[in-house]
Amino acid sequence: MHRQRWVTALVLAFGLAMLVGCSGSWAQTTPGVFTVYVGEPQNALIPGNTNESNGGEVIDALFAPLVTFDDETLDLTYDGVAASVSSDDRLTWTIRLKPGWTFHDGTPVTARSYVRAWNWNSLATNGYVSSFFFANIAGYSDLQSLTDGKPRGTEMSGLRVVDDLTFTVTLTSPFAIYPITLGARAFSPLPEAFYDDPTGFGRKPIGNGPFRAETEWTRGRGITLTRFDDFAGGAAKSPGMAFRVYTEQSTGYTDVLAGSLDIMVGLPEDARGTAPAIFGERYLTRASSSLTSLAFPLYDPRFADVRVRRAISMAINRDLLADIIFDNSVTPARGFATPVVDGFREDACGPACGFDPEAANALLDEAGFDRGEPIDLWFNAGSGHDQWMLAIGNMLRRNLGVDFRLRGHLQFAQFLPLQDSKGMTGPFRTAWSMVYPSIQYYLAPRFAASAQPPNGSNSAFYANPAFDAAVAKADAASSIAEANRLYQAAEDVLVADLPHAPVFVGVIQAVHTQRVSGVRLTPFGGVDYASVELLEVE
Repeated sequence: MHRQRWVTALVLAFGLAMLVGCSGSWAQTTPGVFTVYVGEPQNALIPGNTNESNGGEVIDALFAPLVTFDDETLDLTYDGVAASVSSDDRLTWTIRLKPGWTFHDGTPVTARSYVRAWNWNSLATNGYVSSFFFANIAGYSDLQSLTDGKPRGTEMSGLRVVDDLTFTVTLTSPFAIYPITLGARAFSPLPEAFYDDPTGFGRKPIGNGPFRAETEWTRGRGITLTRFDDFAGGAAKSPGMAFRVYTEQSTGYTDVLAGSLDIMVGLPEDARGTAPAIFGERYLTRASSSLTSLAFPLYDPRFADVRVRRAISMAINRDLLADIIFDNSVTPARGFATPVVDGFREDACGPACGFDPEAANALLDEAGFDRGEPIDLWFNAGSGHDQWMLAIGNMLRRNLGVDFRLRGHLQFAQFLPLQDSKGMTGPFRTAWSMVYPSIQYYLAPRFAASAQPPNGSNSAFYANPAFDAAVAKADAASSIAEANRLYQAAEDVLVADLPHAPVFVGVIQAVHTQRVSGVRLTPFGGVDYASVELLEVE
């Protein structure tokens, strides 16, 4: 069937009520700042409690990382706060900081700024979503063990301040790629002012990055930032920027077209094919690290049998989805990592990510699956997921004889807490983009038992000692190349258990107005905001 007729029939036959913009357009540009599209963050703007893209975009403008990565090769570089990260045994690491870095309140960034922040992030009583990133530091378990509501300790034994610019990190076991992981925003420092008022800090953070908070974060509106002229990494090219909150991609895109929103990363479905012609050189694209999957709520008995999960995965025609729904702007996913990282394998998932309705139906029969009860398909509202989730539902109906219900009524900031509290009643849309370039980032932070909420992003609540052991073996490898090979063995465990069904690898697409130049997409799916130049265009 012709593509347009196929899509039209798909939508009309099953009566999809497409969501429309409900955030309201921003009427005009803001003098002196460029404006950026963002969704509502899940949590307050604290690096250790931010592990999703909306809040992450803001954090990345406010905080500078310890280590950085080459824009093309993704090799580790030291253009951040760290001068070096070294170890003789891959167990105890020495981190030396560059002098001259300060927070936005003028106080110095010191070794204590990191050690105290990492201890705070790891306290079970704080319940931070990125606590998992510190789980391999000696003494972490003491901060996670509660007795009468109090942790056994408040400082990890593996962290030691040597002097103002030096601290050491002792891990529970050797970890070959440890310096690479320090690119994650969870490892950001915190100023002493944070501990006086964490709640107020979350509304108006004091970072060490190229921009400083000019206003507090306002839910449903956003935040305005101004250039931090004393930024040790080099002053930003624009005097300020503003993140504007939208609940619908379509509304944001309309505002970019109208010139009242300057930069938008991620386009609505109906704009992906036409944006290049409309924006010309102001349309940007690059390979993405984003992997979109259907996660299974393993706490639901209906999806506890791996045969059911495999059947659902094998009923999805990923090639047809990429062609018809996405006009080939995405690539079918056939593994748990993406091509941008070392260790990626072209067809790691094998038959489990192939299209085989006959085998899928046999698996459902073997599992005794009740086909009379519809499958709930969950996704967050306002971000262009309606059509492809509808297509997957129709594939399940057509290929497995199982009806479906779309559950796409929650905004992202509502959707995430529900999935983290075991609130999903069926497969749910999940996506993952790297914050450091390693296959390990696609594995441990999402599937380790210790990464289950509230400490991490294992929202399927998957737990398999064999997987954890395989990751630990890879972590202890003598080289990064050897580690990557062993991480592939851990990925094989995931393929056998299939806690997620990988669906597609995305492409970063962005557009901007004539008010700005120097807009550069990073390999991590965002924009290098410090390089954006605000032009005098009326």
